[in-house]
Amino acid sequence: MGNASAPVPDAKPLAIDRGQRVRLGDQLYGQIFDRIASGRLNVGDKLPSEHEICEQFGVSRPVVREALLRLRADGLVNAYQGLGTFVSHQPAPRLKALGDVQNVSAYLRAQEVRMALEGDAARLAAARRNEDQLQKIVDADRAFSEGLAHGRVSAEADLAFHASIAEASGNDFYLAVLETIHESIQGFMRLSLNLTRTGSRQRAERVADEHAAILAAIREQDGERARVAMQFHLGQARNRLVDRERD
Repeated sequence: MGNASAPVPDAKPLAIDRGQRVRLGDQLYGQIFDRIASGRLNVGDKLPSEHEICEQFGVSRPVVREALLRLRADGLVNAYQGLGTFVSHQPAPRLKALGDVQNVSAYLRAQEVRMALEGDAARLAAARRNEDQLQKIVDADRAFSEGLAHGRVSAEADLAFHASIAEASGNDFYLAVLETIHESIQGFMRLSLNLTRTGSRQRAERVADEHAAILAAIREQDGERARVAMQFHLGQARNRLVDRERD
């Protein structure tokens, strides 16, 4: 934590596109995230002050505070009273090559919603699912696991597994709410699964094991265990995206 504050490398004023769906705070988050992921900012490096970031990127202080708050919530930086804000974790370097990092903040916000929503959907699915619905979950898990084993993971296969569980909850509002954040969910899955595809065998096995734990709890109609297993899986997926140590 001893590195002195320095300008963020290659910082440029943000080109604001008022028609763009990505919020300005998310754009700034994405630019700082990009520098952390690429190694231009490393663990222990001190970020510039709010005022310095305002000047470097040409944005207002509320925008800077929003971006820094999200970076802290996502575990990428820590703030220390009287000392400043320091990088605490780095994503896997290859994340930079996957693109789409400008939208990571929105993806991670969607993941927070999913943890609450899908955890409860899994709990209800365990209690309410019929045999046909269980078979649909089993089939979706098998398709996902086979793709994972052969390096052909896809967001569509992962989505099918999660959607089949939401459908088995017996409450179509779960699927309806997930549909409203479908774009962010798919974006998160693309990044996360590409990291898994290009990562270690152990990483892929952990993902498969987490799916298997959810399925087992639903099969055994253990609602609380299904909820915990789903929330654990989504939390681990989030952590694997932002922390290279979990690769």
